[in-house]
Amino acid sequence: MTTAKDDDVERARVLLRDLRASIDNIDAAIVYMLAERFRCTEEVSRLKATHKLPPADPTREAQQIARLRWLAEDAHFNPDFTEKYLSFIISHVIRHHEAVAAGDESADLVARRT
Repeated sequence: MTTAKDDDVERARVLLRDLRASIDNIDAAIVYMLAERFRCTEEVSRLKATHKLPPADPTREAQQIARLRWLAEDAHFNPDFTEKYLSFIISHVIRHHEAVAAGDESADLVARRT
């Protein structure tokens, strides 16, 4: 015979399973979105290198940070976390722009399909 406590624990297990499945789906979507984002930034790297434009664009970066902070607040999400995430991405992309400008052919951010 099951008790009310046993039923509660089983309901919690089912909820955890469902929540984890949702998290797994979201994580997969994030990976695919990041891959697409970096495909775009690779093209930006090539354009900047070809036209000898600077790797960093502080005005654009500040606009993006402000925009994503606003989006985070609108989504009731932590804007500080969002800014740290974007700053990490931006710093990685700038290093990539610098590598491409220096002629580093191995600097691809996205794995090439063969």
